Amino acid sequence: MKKIAESVNLNFKYDDDGKYIFKDLNLTFEQGEMTAVLGHNGCGKSTFAKHLNAILLPSGGKVYIDGIDTADENRVYDIRQRVGMVFQNPDNQIVATIVEEDVAFALENLGVEPDEIRKRVDEALKAVGMYKYRLHAPHQLSGGQKQRVAIAGIIAMRPECIVLDEPTAMLDPIGRAKIMKTIKKLNEEFGITIILITHYMEEAAQCKRVIVMDKGKVLMDDCPEEVFSNVETLKGVGLDVPQVTELMYELNKCGLNLDTHIINEKECCEALIKLLS
Repeated sequence: MKKIAESVNLNFKYDDDGKYIFKDLNLTFEQGEMTAVLGHNGCGKSTFAKHLNAILLPSGGKVYIDGIDTADENRVYDIRQRVGMVFQNPDNQIVATIVEEDVAFALENLGVEPDEIRKRVDEALKAVGMYKYRLHAPHQLSGGQKQRVAIAGIIAMRPECIVLDEPTAMLDPIGRAKIMKTIKKLNEEFGITIILITHYMEEAAQCKRVIVMDKGKVLMDDCPEEVFSNVETLKGVGLDVPQVTELMYELNKCGLNLDTHIINEKECCEALIKLLS
């Protein structure tokens, strides 16, 4: 499977006299993956995300997007066609007064033909479940709806990869669930590579791969079942685990023999029913 994004011995600091955020960071993301990146505030996860879209450039080492060096100033357009960014606050990405005009904005600036713009806008809004709101004003939408419009604007550009930097941080639980449903649909039905930066462990548990960062280094990189089974290690770097995993962990401490690799409610219920029966 082809590499869609890769960092090779990545070093970065914000100014010449500052300390390094990363030293020799090596990560690879393959096409079609859905990966969560976890870490406490200041660990470097958002800084790393901005390297994937050439918003930031390495102080040393390299970042490649589909084989393109992000430091190549002549290829920034190509990089940003391949990797779209969705940020925490959708209001920072919405620029138009009508939903469909906002989704079309980037395409118009890229010089896409009007008929193609119409097609892509409709497809993107349908993909995120916002087509019926296409003529609404964005300021009349909820936070979750705005975030889905922001995601539609990225989808319309047809990237191979979408990097989402805490896209549900400002949403209520219902809004978060809808955004996660949309993200999973983009990955499973459209084959878009997803890199999700999040503080919510239940969101990370829905991904196929979880990377844990600490002090600019990769602490863990595995499937969610393996990562979250390391409860004490995660708590040691200021992170939680999914609630069901925490329950299994605490029951094991009480002497009950339960699988600490459980990360969802269904598996948890089945394990408890088996134990009680």
